[in-house]
Amino acid sequence: MDVREVARALVLERHPDARAAFLGGSVLTSRRTARSDLDIVVLLGGPPAPYRESLRYRDWPVELFVHTEDSWHDFVTPEIARRNSALLWMCADGVLLLDTDGTGARLAETAGRLAAAGPPPVTDTEREDARYALTDLLDDFAVVTDAGERLFVVTELVRRTGELALLTHGTWLGGGKWLARRLEAVAPGLPARLGEAAQAALGEAPEGLTSLVTEVLDAAGGPVWEGYRRSGPRRTA
Repeated sequence: MDVREVARALVLERHPDARAAFLGGSVLTSRRTARSDLDIVVLLGGPPAPYRESLRYRDWPVELFVHTEDSWHDFVTPEIARRNSALLWMCADGVLLLDTDGTGARLAETAGRLAAAGPPPVTDTEREDARYALTDLLDDFAVVTDAGERLFVVTELVRRTGELALLTHGTWLGGGKWLARRLEAVAPGLPARLGEAAQAALGEAPEGLTSLVTEVLDAAGGPVWEGYRRSGPRRTA
């Protein structure tokens, strides 16, 4: 049975009153693997939405995201502000499985428009914060000697370097494999270079990773450490 038919059957079985449903994620692409799951967004008219559930259906692992139209917006709006919304992209790039009353078409149009508009502009403060964090990590990396500590410093360096590169390009962020995919789209080859440099760094050859992180830092405005200052929240009387 086609993956779309499996996803639609699941929706109709578990939520026969669904107003709309989408199938998204890697399962629809050439990146699909034997362990790809079905990412399904279901739109209901009310309770039990909103909820999220992981389950197995007909031998498929499934991630089910059940919302009302209002709760979908409630979740997506702050995620857009953080420049990372998997829920948005599941509806923007996904397949509309069913649409009983026009809710699906309306949400697909909204999601596509929001995704195409891009994330909010990066502020100078946000960019400087990211540069500072990466500069501080790079200083730690220069002196780390413990193998366990090196692993986590290198991992964090790679993640934050990728995120800073995406901020510099003003594009969407992503987590896990989606960080690499977003990065490859705007900086072809950079994920592979980061991977190679990280492996060399874990083998006690740090120069390549230091050079690559510095390259990304310089493109964002350079390292930031001395003179960096942020005020905390103040109580009001």
